[in-house]
Amino acid sequence: MTRNSCQFPPIRQTVQMNEAMTQSPRIQDMPSDQRPREKLAKLGPAALDNAELMALFISTGTKGRSAIDIGRDLLTKYGSMGALGGLPVSELAKEKGLGLAKASKLAAAFELGTRVAREQLRDTPLDSPERIHDFFGPQMRHLPHEQVVCAVVDTRLRHMGTTVVSIGTVNESSAHPREILRPVITRGAYGFILIHNHPSGDPSPSRADEKITRNLVEAAKLMQVVFMDHVIIGKPSPGRAAYYSFREAGIVQ
Repeated sequence: MTRNSCQFPPIRQTVQMNEAMTQSPRIQDMPSDQRPREKLAKLGPAALDNAELMALFISTGTKGRSAIDIGRDLLTKYGSMGALGGLPVSELAKEKGLGLAKASKLAAAFELGTRVAREQLRDTPLDSPERIHDFFGPQMRHLPHEQVVCAVVDTRLRHMGTTVVSIGTVNESSAHPREILRPVITRGAYGFILIHNHPSGDPSPSRADEKITRNLVEAAKLMQVVFMDHVIIGKPSPGRAAYYSFREAGIVQ
């Protein structure tokens, strides 16, 4: 019986070979016209996909994973830029390849995008549920928790500012009319809009939502301020609206 002269490489060497085959190239090893920074400088930011844009803020990758790979991994996990933008920095920082510094840069980038979008709508009157949704929806529909905000408007129904009233489950104690009306009075606003989100994506109001709205209608009358609407932000899907308006429902008039 003869010994087979064919020998397999050591297990450790095989593992190293497999790792080398699955590792993505580092950004600095990519052709210059494929690197995000150089590509942006030559073609403009619109030429970059979302993962490449995120890579500019992530800056560095991990062993075998470039900053672009990390961006793609995050988009695959959370599904959209909006969902990522709704994450608290502390949660984003736990993602592999990030940490607090990189997560903070990404959060700042998402917030800048939100503020730019709002500036473009700044002079648009918030005179309909659809416009209210367009103004607040992009920021609020992906939040992982319920958030209640009070937006105040001037006599031309333009946005003057927004105050976070509560974070967490909406109830009478967390969204008391006194706390909601406080920024309206202190800013001398003409009127206000109450907005909150449903993380489930279904904007249908709960009994607590309806009770809070009816109480707020009466409180606004007493304080002689205009209660424009209470809009619940959801997530659009086939057969379901992206928002619910208490004005459209006839409860706020």
